[in-house]
Amino acid sequence: MGADSTMPVTQVSTPTGRVIGVPQGKRLVFGRGPDVDVTVTAGRGLSRRAGLVAAVNGGAWVANISRTHALYAVSDGSRIRLPRMEESGEPGGGWFVRNGAVLVGSRAMLDEGQSLKVAVVGPRADPGAVDDLADLNDLVQDRGTARSRPDEDSTLLPMYLDPKTKLFLVALMWCQPWLIDPTRTTPLPRTPEIARAALEVTGAYYEIERFDTDPAFRERLSARVGEHLKVLRHKISERGLVRQGVRLSDEVVVEVLIEHAIITSADLAQLTDPAWCSRQEDLWWTRRP
Repeated sequence: MGADSTMPVTQVSTPTGRVIGVPQGKRLVFGRGPDVDVTVTAGRGLSRRAGLVAAVNGGAWVANISRTHALYAVSDGSRIRLPRMEESGEPGGGWFVRNGAVLVGSRAMLDEGQSLKVAVVGPRADPGAVDDLADLNDLVQDRGTARSRPDEDSTLLPMYLDPKTKLFLVALMWCQPWLIDPTRTTPLPRTPEIARAALEVTGAYYEIERFDTDPAFRERLSARVGEHLKVLRHKISERGLVRQGVRLSDEVVVEVLIEHAIITSADLAQLTDPAWCSRQEDLWWTRRP
């Protein structure tokens, strides 16, 4: 019996131009070692068993299966570091491709144009078919760490923040310096600075003078922001985005938010979107905290 023509087809292209089809329900393991399906000639920045591509119902799943080395996925200008394996078994997070293509590899592979290309072509399956990750069976074990952005059709992210929430604004203000400065040498804002930035973003200029001169008001607003920072730390810890025992300092949290594309440089455009700013103003100043 031939392949089901209604299902999308997963293809993996190597830097040498070789194209490999991955049948539905099967997986392809790649790395620089001998015990893989596709051997990649790369430096020590890639593990001997680096990653896998699984053809599942509705598309392809790409995951890092190394416990020591980073693996990245790039699509539409966004680069995400896929979470490393923390223990034996199946990866708990990764990148899901419903349609289109993604580049996968170590940082050096991507920078040198030697990455793998994972493409899903052909008819799209019912998007609802991949909502239940139990469909992945023994291919990928869902540990509750992957959630999709409603407006991004190609990825499953380990954590999602709705841009229409106060929590998103706090996270964006926290990450802003490092989104602008890729060297990550610019100091991150502390709680009062994030609170004041929220006033500026929402156009609450009438409150800025009060913030600067009224300690009680400044303390109340900073405390509200502080609660949001606690929520972000809790979400990161709950989803296992840092290794056990790692202290969730400001720098660690912001790195996680950026590296996992929970907050991206594209989100900075929200700061000049009148509708978004107006929505945030309603959240912060019209409703009760």
